[in-house]
Amino acid sequence: MPSNSTMTKIVWQHSQLLPEETMDFLRGIAVDCCKTKNYVYGKYSGVKNLNRLTPVYNILNEMRYCGLREQLNLPSVYYELAIADAVADIKRSWGTVKNKIGERITANENLSADDRIYLRTVLKMNSIYSSVLNHQDYELPRNAAGLEIDVKRLNNLLCRLTRKYLVQPSTDHISSFRISPNGYSYKDGAIRIVCRIPRKRITIPLKDDRIFDRQIQLQIKQNYVMLAVPVEVRVKQHRDYTNTVYIYIGSKDMFTLSNGTIYGERLEELVNPETERLEKKNQERYKMYAIYEQNAEDGNQQKTEIIQTNNLGRLKYDRQKEKERLRTTTFINAEINRMLRVEKPSKIVITRPVTKSRTKIYSKSANRRMARSFRGYIRERLAYKCKVNAVELVEISSKGTGWICAECGAEGKRQGTEFICEGCGQQTTIALNSARNIQQKYLTK
Repeated sequence: MPSNSTMTKIVWQHSQLLPEETMDFLRGIAVDCCKTKNYVYGKYSGVKNLNRLTPVYNILNEMRYCGLREQLNLPSVYYELAIADAVADIKRSWGTVKNKIGERITANENLSADDRIYLRTVLKMNSIYSSVLNHQDYELPRNAAGLEIDVKRLNNLLCRLTRKYLVQPSTDHISSFRISPNGYSYKDGAIRIVCRIPRKRITIPLKDDRIFDRQIQLQIKQNYVMLAVPVEVRVKQHRDYTNTVYIYIGSKDMFTLSNGTIYGERLEELVNPETERLEKKNQERYKMYAIYEQNAEDGNQQKTEIIQTNNLGRLKYDRQKEKERLRTTTFINAEINRMLRVEKPSKIVITRPVTKSRTKIYSKSANRRMARSFRGYIRERLAYKCKVNAVELVEISSKGTGWICAECGAEGKRQGTEFICEGCGQQTTIALNSARNIQQKYLTK
């Protein structure tokens, strides 16, 4: 990687405590941005507009003259970015639809090889895919010329699958919005953002004196705001980073390396107590919800107000939950940094994430543990820190790395966290055996 390469990083800037009048204004802008997005979703997420999503300027021009901005009295610095975000969400929704259809194409045994070539070609070409969905004439793609296919049958299949998977996006997220650079300025340690009144700005005092000149996202908290700012940072070059490291990512211990080293030891001891605390807390809240609903049905207004005020609030609940989450994420980031510093890798090899089986019935406790697992966050932070430090991150299939003995290749037994091979007598941990299998699989292929 060139020494002058850069990457984008999100930095955070915090405001001072803000008066309620300012917070009401910010919440109002967020609500109107949410309304704008939902309007765009309703108007442009259907099959008739699939081929009009790129470039976004066409939709922006239409939305400028539809009257919605004047109706909401929403400044253009917020309005146009909300439109762009909504169009991006619609594109992602279509991407999800295409992925699901692609999976069905692969799994459908009644399709021939030529059928699959045609269907996948159509999915890649929005203009033809749009014509198929809208029953319009189109010219067959070059890849489909000479194929032995029933075009009408395959087009009907595409239409049915699209109807099945296409869902109109919607949002009720009213705690953030984006601002373009001409929508804010700095003065006396504060950021001044555009107001609904022309030539007037709202002042938001900041805790530091950093200034930026790019799009920022404003996240609204209880009585302050956080600004998310994308900045370019230089990728660090480490000439002494020359090793290849093979890692198994686990729940009990975060990283187990093929050489036996463990990083993030006893991660589950940090996560599980909070999972159990939240389980008990939520059970108590569910009971109070039931009592609240019963009193509401009985018309006991005084009792419902008392319960809502004293038992169903989220401020303390969210504060404690966020405190424990930050404690865990700090531990994870510190251990990733320590692993990079000690192991000095130029390349890290891990397995691709395994999706949860849809056929297996999991217990409620297992589902709770998986829901609060930090594996996704660990992978995200590992990928980010590899980019920052110019470390190559390689993902391979996990097939054959779990049940196979790394010593003799026979199938072993997994008992708790232990791996036992009756063939060669090896007894080790599942994590270490898997890490060694990852190394062997990568080096073999």
